[in-house]
Amino acid sequence: MAEPIRAVKGMNDILPPGVPRTEKLPDSALWQWFETTVRSVLARYGYQNLLTPIVEPTALFVRGLGEVTDIVEKEMYSFVDSMNGDKLTLRPEATAGIVRAMIEHNALYNGPLRIWTMGPMFRHERPQKGRYRQFHQLDVEALGYAGPDVDAEMILMVRSLWRELGLVEGKHVRLELNSLGQPDERRAHRDALVRYFEQNATQLDADAQRRLHSNPLRILDTKNPAMQGLVEAAPTLMDFLGEGSLAHFNAVRSVLDMAGLEYRVNTRLVRGMDYYNLTVFEWVTDQLGSQGTVCGGGRYDGLIEQLGGKPAPAVGFGLGIERLLLLIQELALPVPAASPRAYAVITSPSAVPQAMATLETLRAAGLAVLMHAGGGSMKSQFKRADASGARYALIFGDDEVARGEVALKDLRQADAPQRSLPLAGAALWAAELDERATPAAARVLNA
Repeated sequence: MAEPIRAVKGMNDILPPGVPRTEKLPDSALWQWFETTVRSVLARYGYQNLLTPIVEPTALFVRGLGEVTDIVEKEMYSFVDSMNGDKLTLRPEATAGIVRAMIEHNALYNGPLRIWTMGPMFRHERPQKGRYRQFHQLDVEALGYAGPDVDAEMILMVRSLWRELGLVEGKHVRLELNSLGQPDERRAHRDALVRYFEQNATQLDADAQRRLHSNPLRILDTKNPAMQGLVEAAPTLMDFLGEGSLAHFNAVRSVLDMAGLEYRVNTRLVRGMDYYNLTVFEWVTDQLGSQGTVCGGGRYDGLIEQLGGKPAPAVGFGLGIERLLLLIQELALPVPAASPRAYAVITSPSAVPQAMATLETLRAAGLAVLMHAGGGSMKSQFKRADASGARYALIFGDDEVARGEVALKDLRQADAPQRSLPLAGAALWAAELDERATPAAARVLNA
């Protein structure tokens, strides 16, 4: 027997419910529920879907993210195209590719856009709980909007998503907020940081020493406990913000205050990419250990011009889907079951043609029906019907089919009487079994 081939470490299969797995990972039903919820919430806020390639020119990320970021320095999956020598990279994040698409297609010609995308990203890092080499991300962007109102709307939109998913802000997740000001303000702060850390160089770990002159702001994000006191005493960017930056930040806060959303101003909050300015935010949790950030974003008004487009403001966020679904699992939040509404029990081969024709009618009317296949006793079929999570069993026996009927049994209400339904009226009674059936069928039934 040939040796089985396994998936690349840190790149996982998303399996259907009930399939055994070696690691606690969300199943495909949980993913589908999440994706459906996302589409519903974003549609209410007027966001449109966009899809971009998973492979982009390497230069896009070097220019967009910054040469001295962890992503560019050591996490990207990059390669040379053997056909033409192009330097290409599997996308490590979504924003740079979205901005590239906006520039290439002159997408902002007719005005600002609210868009979103969802899909796989790739980073070569050590796999750990909630962090993988192929991970999936929801990315939401508002391009062409300069005001603090859209910053605040985006944060409130995330709160709406939490509520739809059953997460409670302040209990399961909490919001942290900061302002990174404008480039000249950050430069003044950067100079002050460098001077401060140079004066305390003996307390810097190897990573901080490496970043000192290339990206000192990232030292503030250190997870090294031995450096926390040093970081806490460092100059804060808030002290360098001008009137305009403070006004923008306070305007965001006033909207959140009016909406009753609690948050913490974290003056040490930075983001991992170089392109951010003004508002930055993170939604964090205490339920996942050290990997506490489940959603993060902010404003990046200079990135479009930096990547070759006409200057335009923008704000957005990214949400790690694996980490969020892991949080939902850890909290044991209720998730709607992805079960069929009905299960077809077929007692003899001669009933199969009529049963399948009827099931096609029911499905066309919007009813989710799982058909038993492969034969088996009535007892074993009912056992499978119950395990499927279906509410009803539809029993196609020779006697029922001969009478032009199907027997309906309620699997979840033991004392409910068994009923007979006409095969010829399947499109009508489908609506009775499931409110999700087509409105047309419901109207006919109620006529």
